[in-house]
Amino acid sequence: MVTLVQLRVIDAVHRHGSVTAAGKELCYTQPAISHHLSRLESQLGAQLLQRVGRGIRLTPAGRLLADRAAEIIGRVDSATTELSTLVGLDAGRVRLAGFNSVMSSLVPQAGTVLAQQHPGLQLGLTDTHPEEALQQLRTGHVDVAVIFRYDTTPEDDTVRLTHLLDDPLYLLTISGGITLADHADTPWIAGCERCRSHLVEMCLDAGFSPNLAYTTDDMVVMQSLVAAGMGVTTIPGLALRAHRHPAITATRLPTPPRRIYAATYGEPPDPPATAALLDALTRAATTLDSRELG
Repeated sequence: MVTLVQLRVIDAVHRHGSVTAAGKELCYTQPAISHHLSRLESQLGAQLLQRVGRGIRLTPAGRLLADRAAEIIGRVDSATTELSTLVGLDAGRVRLAGFNSVMSSLVPQAGTVLAQQHPGLQLGLTDTHPEEALQQLRTGHVDVAVIFRYDTTPEDDTVRLTHLLDDPLYLLTISGGITLADHADTPWIAGCERCRSHLVEMCLDAGFSPNLAYTTDDMVVMQSLVAAGMGVTTIPGLALRAHRHPAITATRLPTPPRRIYAATYGEPPDPPATAALLDALTRAATTLDSRELG
């Protein structure tokens, strides 16, 4: 029978690509890691690893098992956390993953609310893109994923969504031109490939293809480039709340806002710690949503 220890071993080897590094993480010797892997291959009757030069890599069977191992380990760890808080919220830990602009605006306020209501409950945070946040949620590595969706985003029925607030979009310039079309010939500052698609779609709808001259996911850098006259960009309201360069002009665009949700996994009711975090996020979002950007 495959054990949880063996699953942790194959998961660590998969993530690190090294028996030595996996041993360091799990506090096992290299021979101990090799022994667990050998026993696992013998039990399953399948080759899980293959040598590549001086290193190793997982076979297709090994990758399949490692992917399932990550899910199982995450669920076991999540269940342990849930059990530790089942009798009360004076101890334990709850984990959240969210994207940059929400981590610098909404989440700190929610963390303050949570600390006031449940001072013994520890909050773990991970800054990552919505896709990775949802993957961590599904595998049990976090309890809540704060994500955004547009009206055109495909539905995802594998998670439960709690609407927190709507986040309007702003055009950032230093002078003149308050519509996208006004800047058809202006250099544009955009995010990474998967982040810029919404900007490109909006520009195309406005009748032009944007000249993407600069690429950065850092909202502070974006504003600095605009302030220096190097181009224009769009930025969510949450990012403006976290930081606003004094030299820029922010014009709210008449486009549908992106909607901010707290995603949870599994059937209700949520574990006490998760429910407490959702309540804190909802309270913080209500306060944040009532403040207008000047």
